[in-house]
Amino acid sequence: MARRRSFTHRESETIVNAMFDAMANSLMRGGRIEIRGFGSFAVKPASRARQGRNPKTGQLVKVDAKQIPFFRAGKELRIEVNGAEEAGR
Repeated sequence: MARRRSFTHRESETIVNAMFDAMANSLMRGGRIEIRGFGSFAVKPASRARQGRNPKTGQLVKVDAKQIPFFRAGKELRIEVNGAEEAGR
């Protein structure tokens, strides 16, 4: 029989923070995270690198490419959030 272990608040916080750190590191490396029944996380390009101008001085400035995290909800989560009427679609 499996025993249940209860964690202190500090231990729980450490575990959750470690999971979030691992997820963030995976996304920074360009990976994709899927949590069954919840959804998936990925990184998408937001804008390309370009030359911009400093509005105050007019000097050319290099603007780096930007990426944004993207979340797509899973089917089960969408059904739970939107209610049973979504299930028929």
